[in-house]
Amino acid sequence: MMQRIPLMSVCVLFAVLAPAFAADVSGKWTAEFDSPIGRQSYVYQFKVDGTTLTGTATQSERGTTEIKEGKISGDDISFVELVTVEGNEVRIEHKGKVAGDEIRLRRKVGDFAEYDIIAKRSK
Repeated sequence: MMQRIPLMSVCVLFAVLAPAFAADVSGKWTAEFDSPIGRQSYVYQFKVDGTTLTGTATQSERGTTEIKEGKISGDDISFVELVTVEGNEVRIEHKGKVAGDEIRLRRKVGDFAEYDIIAKRSK
């Protein structure tokens, strides 16, 4: 006779294991996109530890910044860049979804602009 597993047990097990199924974004990703200040090229170097995302973001003209507040859960990803523009610190928030070798991100640059970008895994 087959024994049934209570639904609550399955839900608890899924909640415990869900972070283990976070997308693997470790490594180098590139993005080129048009923005309100012109064409930009970025290289992201991501490191994942559980649900924590760290690493760097390198923009060809501004140099490299450390990724802050990085999180990854399943295919959801978010992180922040803090950049200095004309002596002012600007918070750039990224939120999006990982889909294989692409990350589709909504990029919010302070209170100035919001737009979508796509980062692609470097081979």
